[in-house]
Amino acid sequence: MILLHERASLAVDSEFRQYFDIGVSHILSATAYDHILFIVALCAFYRPQQWRKLLILVTAFTIGHSVTLALAAFDLIGLPPKLVETAIPVTIALTAANNIYFASRSNELSQQRVFSGKQSINYLTALFFGLVHGMGFAGSFRFLMGEEDSIVKQLLAFNLGVEAGQIVAVVVLMLVLYILLRYLKVSFEKYILVVSGAAAGVAITLVINSLTQ
Repeated sequence: MILLHERASLAVDSEFRQYFDIGVSHILSATAYDHILFIVALCAFYRPQQWRKLLILVTAFTIGHSVTLALAAFDLIGLPPKLVETAIPVTIALTAANNIYFASRSNELSQQRVFSGKQSINYLTALFFGLVHGMGFAGSFRFLMGEEDSIVKQLLAFNLGVEAGQIVAVVVLMLVLYILLRYLKVSFEKYILVVSGAAAGVAITLVINSLTQ
């Protein structure tokens, strides 16, 4: 009896790890470039020293897409895939445009408190855009699950894997930015403009492709 219980536990752990790994690979794979591009645009306005604001921002995005991922996975909400496919790059373009608009005030805004008016708006925007991205994650998750009935454990593992992948992406971005600012003496304002401009260009291309296909 104990042996059977241990085997069952190992099977559960194995399945959990499997879906966790799938979540990580989903966010870090080449096919998830739109989600990574959003993370890049989202983080482009923040220096490594602003890690508290960045943590809240990414957490807000996480909460948003976790909610819609769960609701969509249980068929409680649903949007046409074409609409989601178009909406995701729109969130990237809007985030990048916001960065570009406020780039000249980056030093001033970096001095604001964690929950100042402008920062709070950024958090709420990340939360809202997270709701959109969650629908994109849900499509991939449904495809993986097929006809399985019980998905709570798999959903949790997949979601945690996605979060782990996002954390890896943010850490890498901040390390690159630290090197650029500290050792290569790159202007932070120029960094914002270049990164956000590139993100906006790619996002607009994705929107056009989605609308014309």
